[in-house]
Formats: sequence, structure tokens, C-alpha cells
Amino acid sequence: MKKKESTDIVQNKKARFEFELLEFYECGIVLSGSEVKSLREKKANLTDAFAKIKNSEVFLENFHITPYRNGGYANHPEVRARKLLLKRKEIEKIHKLMKEKGYVLVAVKTYFSESQFVKVQIATARPKKLHDKRETIQKKEAKIEIERALKNRNKF
Repeated sequence: MKKKESTDIVQNKKARFEFELLEFYECGIVLSGSEVKSLREKKANLTDAFAKIKNSEVFLENFHITPYRNGGYANHPEVRARKLLLKRKEIEKIHKLMKEKGYVLVAVKTYFSESQFVKVQIATARPKKLHDKRETIQKKEAKIEIERALKNRNKF
């Protein structure tokens, strides 16, 4: 029997640029039916999404899911707090880290798991300083130039 691969829905590229990602966690998310259908069409935006801990529960804020076009009266609101499903020990560990100065909880990507459940990858992160961002840009540009040089070298 062939195993299905997990398929990405949305990635938050801005998070990797703006933050230094430390620890990653895979968690489930509580969604309504029309939200899942919208995600199957990849109609979501994770750019400004972040997580908060309220009453020992983790909620994902600012996760934009476009309403399902055939949803009718049962459609969902575009932006709302969505509950994330994590183990108690993981929540406690994250909460201890969040108490430290400067740490945030950022959504990195959303995908369908092998069993076709929607999963969200979150990460504890520390904001990058301006010089760190410049360094990231320089590394990216250097990598592009090396790839160009190799590509042009192979042509001759």
C-alpha cells in the first residue's frame, strides 16, 4: 500500500525572514467544514498569523481563510481565533518560554497530514535585529549568484 505524502497548503515565508525560529511544534487545528473545503482550494493567508496562550489553551490569531464560494449561509468568518490542539506538556513548555522576554509563537506553515487532517506548524521565535535581516538578504543574493554562475558555466 502506497503512503500519501503531506501536502502544503500555505507557508509563512515572512516568519523565516522576520524571526529566528527556535523550536517547532506540529499541532492540529479546530475548523468548520467550509474552512477545510476552502483550505483544500489553498485559499488561505498565514502571513500575519501568530499564536496566543489563553487559559492553558493555544489559539491561532490572524489566520485568514477565504470563505468557501459554495458555502451559502453556513460559511465561516474570514478571520477568527482558531484553537490549536497540543499536548499539555507542550503547552506548559511553550508557556514557560513565552514568559521570557522577547519570545513569540509564530505560525510557520499549514498542511494536510498523511491522514488528511489539517495540521499547523508553529515555532517559538525571537525577532531578528536589523543587521541579522541584512545578513539573511546577503546570503540569499550570494546563493542566487552562485547558482547563476554554475548555470552559465555549464552552457559552454
